Amino acid sequence: MSPIRIGLIGLSASAKTAWASAAHLPYLLSPRGLQRFRIVALCNSSKESAEAAIANFKLPPETRAYGSPAELAADPNVDLVVCSTRVDVHYETIRPALEAGKMVYCEWPLAQDLQHVRDLVEISRSKQLRTMIGVQGRVAPAVLKVKELIESGRIGDVVSVEVRAAGGLNDRQIIPATLEYFTKKEVGGNIITIGLGHLWDQIQFVHGDATILHSRFQLQFPTNKILDPSTNTIVKSVTSTVPDLAIVTASLPASSSTQKDHDATLLVRFNRGQPQPAFSFAGEPSLVWSIVGLKGEIRLTSTAGTGLHASGYAPGGVSLEVLDFENENGEVNRIDPDALWAKPWQEELPLLSRSVGALYEAFADGKGYPTFEDALKRHEQIDAMFAAWKV
Repeated sequence: MSPIRIGLIGLSASAKTAWASAAHLPYLLSPRGLQRFRIVALCNSSKESAEAAIANFKLPPETRAYGSPAELAADPNVDLVVCSTRVDVHYETIRPALEAGKMVYCEWPLAQDLQHVRDLVEISRSKQLRTMIGVQGRVAPAVLKVKELIESGRIGDVVSVEVRAAGGLNDRQIIPATLEYFTKKEVGGNIITIGLGHLWDQIQFVHGDATILHSRFQLQFPTNKILDPSTNTIVKSVTSTVPDLAIVTASLPASSSTQKDHDATLLVRFNRGQPQPAFSFAGEPSLVWSIVGLKGEIRLTSTAGTGLHASGYAPGGVSLEVLDFENENGEVNRIDPDALWAKPWQEELPLLSRSVGALYEAFADGKGYPTFEDALKRHEQIDAMFAAWKV
């Protein structure tokens, strides 16, 4: 089978953030990636910028350079357009590709607001296009293992789930200058849509789509210090319009894994930066995911951040334990770390690229990957949370 030909948008030699080069490129240029995909074109803000990226990342000289998404979309030799840009330009970046009938892989969030998300989904529906959204935490080994344990009946029917998480940025009041836009709600990319959004998707991938009963956002630290990473100095202060604390209660759908005739409850608490002093002190995990069943309890903890697509691969970054209620000694069984580790082909890749690579693999196989339809569900849920926020 011929490799899927990719037109990549957002791989820049001078980008302030380097997700495309750090997460996408290592897999796509690996021996395994090259068997299934080929980068045949790049698109940046100008043709010159794309040409510079081709040279900088040592892509084949025949790789075509474009200065606009419309030009890339018109290339008949591009099968799949991959978008790795800032969220507020996702819509204008991928809409031409969808209109041209191309397959599209876009990073999460899909667009800056629900209206633009719905438009992109409607186009993909009308043209029956294959699409993929970048919620790569779904394919992280730790997440897949939790789902497997629940579906195997290891703890019986699930009765409640509680997730306490902190992160998304390293500090609750300091933001690097490259991410200053996180303080501007209108941009669409921030600690709620990205930090909570990824975790929120992973939780529901495991437990099913939740029905939100109540959500509470709060802006605890409205004044944020902007850090220049090059000098490690604070250059200014700005006022944020984005909440930094989210508390959500929800009910989980009835399924073969939940308690019959009774709602299973989900509670999620997420804050930006370090774990809050009210709940923790030094050494508290940044993520504690507890799942209580009729026969036992599963607890996943991470000391390496809430991004399980990366922290789950770090040695010692994630711990997964199972408590059997019927065990008189109260022994806790720790899942062998090898069961949470990468597949052999992933071990050759940087941490950030391993789950992204797994998404590409699923797309090439034609099954098991998240689509724009999945993105729409998550956007609708998060939009409802924002709508309930009284600033």
